[in-house]
Amino acid sequence: MNRIVIVGASAGGLATAEALRRSGYGGVITLIGDEVERPYDRPPLSKQMLSGMWEPERLALRADADLDAMDLDLRLGTAATGLCPTEQAVTLADGSRVRFDGLVVATGVRPRRLPGRRELSGLHVLRTLKDALTLQARLRSGGRLVIVGAGFVGAEVAATACALGVEVTMLEAAAVPLAHAIGEAAGRFLIRLHTDRGVQLRTSTAVTEILSAQGAVTGVRLADATVLLADDVLVAIGSIPNTDWLRDGGVVVDNGVVCDEFGAAAPGVYAVGDVARWNNPMLGAAVRIEHRTNAAEQGMAVAHNLLNPHDPWSLATVPYFWSDQYDTKFQAFGHLSTHDEALVLDDDVARGQLLVAYRKGDRLAGVLAERRSSSASSDVAGCFLGKNARSHFIA
Repeated sequence: MNRIVIVGASAGGLATAEALRRSGYGGVITLIGDEVERPYDRPPLSKQMLSGMWEPERLALRADADLDAMDLDLRLGTAATGLCPTEQAVTLADGSRVRFDGLVVATGVRPRRLPGRRELSGLHVLRTLKDALTLQARLRSGGRLVIVGAGFVGAEVAATACALGVEVTMLEAAAVPLAHAIGEAAGRFLIRLHTDRGVQLRTSTAVTEILSAQGAVTGVRLADATVLLADDVLVAIGSIPNTDWLRDGGVVVDNGVVCDEFGAAAPGVYAVGDVARWNNPMLGAAVRIEHRTNAAEQGMAVAHNLLNPHDPWSLATVPYFWSDQYDTKFQAFGHLSTHDEALVLDDDVARGQLLVAYRKGDRLAGVLAERRSSSASSDVAGCFLGKNARSHFIA
């Protein structure tokens, strides 16, 4: 195998490249990214980066010297536009073609936008470093920010902006934020966490129009005709897998790149990270997981499978994610959105404590915990499930 091409230069793509080198692969690794920046970490964008605590350089996933030592054919600032499976080649936006012996799709996701959107000053999404820097430059004490969507990205931005003295209003279409994913009890805890700090949260509502004047946002109009004035509007209503470039590429796309339990989407083609929908044998289902830890673990498994196709690893993983909001940390293990029952074991917003266990059938499906960062233990969820059972590879 002379050349392995990895399309997507973020956490999953870089983890794959690193694992290939650690395994002794000496061929060419071409790492392609549509952003001009070297691989960087995305979770801090809504927190440390947005607050101004971190400079952009601190986001780097690897120091320049360490990245250079991997001897990568690094192609940044150019997007993949097509896949030709018969020629085993990827087409790039600059018109070039890169042939491969093995391909890893790690193109991630892009933010979902409101229908009929316009390019307006003060209208934001948050996915890239550029997005974070643009929003950071506009957040100021006394400013007004409307966040459309009360998921984890929206909630993290709300917490960051509130701490900066911004007047924050969050809008959510559902009656309880994130109830579909983590249950109503945890969703109500999230409501109290934000409203106790002065965030205005409106549920069961929808935005029908972004208001503007002279090319700049002035507010939003809701379905009940209410108008909310704003200096900035952040749209945080979910994401879409970046699979358009794979059209006619010989892989199955259905809410992401459909993979088997080894990460394979087609002969010689694998997918990792947010864009990948893996068949997880531990969960007994094909799932697409948008969590940082998952991307790195899939990258390690795929690196092994590329080099050892006759002795592949099946990645059986208990999904894990975290979210930092104000002085609290949410941690969760398991595939919570498919639960039958959520059992609240502790719910005390005054002390900043929440513990919820999730049942599916007759089995524990997962656990979510929230503790203030000053608490003695911030890893209640991990202790509850047992960290050593979180993930493993099956030969």
